[in-house]
Amino acid sequence: MGNPAHPLPTPSTQAGREGLAALLARPSRAVVALDFDGTLADIVPDPEQSRAHPDVVPALSALAPQVAGVAVITGRPAGTAVRFGGFAGAPGLDHLVVLGHYGAERWDAVTGAVSAPAPHPGVEAVRAELPAVLDERGAGTDSGTWVEEKGGRAVAVHTRRAADPQAAFESLRTPLADLAARHGLIVEPGRLVLELRPPGVDKGVALEEYVRAVGAETVLYAGDDLGDLAAYTAVERLRTQGLAGLLVCSGTEVPELGDRADLLLSGPAAVADLLGSLARHLRPDSD
Repeated sequence: MGNPAHPLPTPSTQAGREGLAALLARPSRAVVALDFDGTLADIVPDPEQSRAHPDVVPALSALAPQVAGVAVITGRPAGTAVRFGGFAGAPGLDHLVVLGHYGAERWDAVTGAVSAPAPHPGVEAVRAELPAVLDERGAGTDSGTWVEEKGGRAVAVHTRRAADPQAAFESLRTPLADLAARHGLIVEPGRLVLELRPPGVDKGVALEEYVRAVGAETVLYAGDDLGDLAAYTAVERLRTQGLAGLLVCSGTEVPELGDRADLLLSGPAAVADLLGSLARHLRPDSD
């Protein structure tokens, strides 16, 4: 019935408490969906050095066999998240799904393969024009601002290494939005990063499609950044349709997310602890 040495935190809202209760009562009808950076992995200056917190895979390995499905939904390429997460071949994660590029890509642990549609042509056009736009704003290669390629499906501009990261971020919002619009893309802001990507694909769409495909009655979603707001909205919409939901916020850096969360955690270590605690508290006969 659970290990009292590892108590579960109590959600601050009635809807969240109902979502947690539903997950505990019938885990075989529940989906656990998670962002990667900032939720399962600490935010680091160089995204290429990001790795899942060491407690994440053991916690997911214990939890995943007891629930209907576990999905990692990320703006990264699916294969990158799999590699940085250490998910491939992990025991208990046989049916893990990683939805990369906000759901445009899908990696299934059962096959080890990534499926995806053709890239949007606007991404290549933006990539070609981006250096000139950054130079015009004094945000070229010598400024500390740098560009992350996302497998031909998106381009992200990071300002975390700039002398004044927030000022650089704000100065680039309008010109990058204009550049994206010229080529049929949108800008997704995050924590000192602006991502230019195709419209019509977001974490909310990806989450809702996955929940319906699995046939879940309860969904837990954990995220940390503005890109996770769409997933929050999807959970709130599913609640109006009779599903139970639990919204978890990792960290306090994005108040827009924290204000809507049912459960506020300090970061990836606390998220991993929550996942492990859930696994220990689930009843073996719940289905």
